[in-house]
Amino acid sequence: MRGLLARLRGPGPGSVGIRPAVAAVLLAGDETLEVVGESHRQEELWRIVGGLRADYVRFDVHAMLVPDLHNEFDPNAVEVRIDGILVGYLSREDAAHYRPGLLRLMQAHGGQLIALHGVICGGGPREDARIGFLGVFLDHDPADFGLPRHHVSTGHLRTGLSEAIATDLEDDSYDLSWLNRLEANDEVAVGQLRGLLTSEDEPIDRHYMFCELEHRLYRMRNSSSALDLFDEACERHHSEMATIRDALVEKFGVVPVIELYRQAAIRCQKAKAWELARTWAERGLSVYGEQCARPEVIDDLHKRVAYAEAKIDAVASPRPRKPRGSAIVARREPTVEELVCESCGRTFARTKVRGRKPKLCPACRGVSAPLPNN
Repeated sequence: MRGLLARLRGPGPGSVGIRPAVAAVLLAGDETLEVVGESHRQEELWRIVGGLRADYVRFDVHAMLVPDLHNEFDPNAVEVRIDGILVGYLSREDAAHYRPGLLRLMQAHGGQLIALHGVICGGGPREDARIGFLGVFLDHDPADFGLPRHHVSTGHLRTGLSEAIATDLEDDSYDLSWLNRLEANDEVAVGQLRGLLTSEDEPIDRHYMFCELEHRLYRMRNSSSALDLFDEACERHHSEMATIRDALVEKFGVVPVIELYRQAAIRCQKAKAWELARTWAERGLSVYGEQCARPEVIDDLHKRVAYAEAKIDAVASPRPRKPRGSAIVARREPTVEELVCESCGRTFARTKVRGRKPKLCPACRGVSAPLPNN
């Protein structure tokens, strides 16, 4: 297997211009499988889409999933390669879930790699005069990998919660002691948080209450009522964001990561509500402005806007895919079999198909013999 994977991976870092044709089994699906680590592969991605440019990018590809046998940081690592070029990885969580099914699929197809339809999207002008980040999204059916409906899992300052807790005693503008009173049971905690939000008026407390409420509700997402409450909480949270944002900037000097916007966009992506997915990503970009604590969060939301627009465009103007990836769908060649006529004893050939085998040759049946496929 090691030698096979070495051949299928394609060129090394010094040969990115080479695009070997690699046989792979191309699977279909309409669930999103995200790729991480693209920020370190921007040069390669721009090369694949035809070069750096200022307009938005939507570029259809075939991407291959390659188990990484020598990754010292993640024993379950799965590479994502386009044209034989490494462009990213599955997230650590996704790799742990998908790799067993990926290996079973490869074994079932004689060691061939598994390829998925995908799109490289992003780019476009930004207010800081930079060109936007390119990201990769893949389409798949989780059932092919032996998994139920896909869940995308969701630092330096990140959400700011740890820092807020650490300075809680010395900052009188909020009191996060309510965190210690929350029950471990999500359903009970949801009731507690909704009750707290009816009486709390401090913006930072309300912000983290909403964050915890959204987190608990999304963990209960197998219930449609929990998802309805999640949607409601997101809308309420966003409606208070002007006040909350000011309080966060006063506290931290920047806007910390607000997971609401990414998670709400993901929720809409999974529901294929592309207009709403774009709206949530754009809302996040507006809230962060030029003060986001982590630039990669801005890049992620730009990527989600471009992906949603690509999906909206695909629905409005469907067109056949014209991928530039190197995956070639493996096709089964027809099999020719030889049979013996029960009447005259002669052998005759025919293309093997399902159903009952004929007992008589074409001559004895009085029909013209078809030429077998080669």
